[in-house]
Amino acid sequence: MKTQRQAAIARLVRRHRIASQEQLRELLAAEGVDVTQATLSRDIRELGLAKVADPDGGSVYSVPPGAKVVHPPLAQLVQTLLLTVEGVGPLLVVRTPAGGANTLGSAMDYEGWNEVMGTIAGDDTILLICRSDAARKAVAGRLKALTKDG
Repeated sequence: MKTQRQAAIARLVRRHRIASQEQLRELLAAEGVDVTQATLSRDIRELGLAKVADPDGGSVYSVPPGAKVVHPPLAQLVQTLLLTVEGVGPLLVVRTPAGGANTLGSAMDYEGWNEVMGTIAGDDTILLICRSDAARKAVAGRLKALTKDG
């Protein structure tokens, strides 16, 4: 859970101008990640996040260059976040619980599978664009093999 939470924190800091821990907690809560202030402070320290000047005034959290990037193992995420996998042609639709698509989609991107041209993640749905129908079937099989049921 810690790895998933820290991956979500790093992703949110990269995508949003976050000026306070409370704002970060709210963004995490919107993704279904409940975290205490003490845990969030520890995560910020462990991730090496820094406050930097915001061109619009004030300061915002930033992931410094060369900072350790946290990527939870795909096999671990699939166990808790993968609900269904369906596809047609080169397109694969993966369903997750609410708030889980970005985390799972990011982990899939990190795997760097040659069969996948790209991913688009919403709140609870990921669209994988595969190179062919055969590639889509291979990716679907690989994801299903990572589940407890296989």
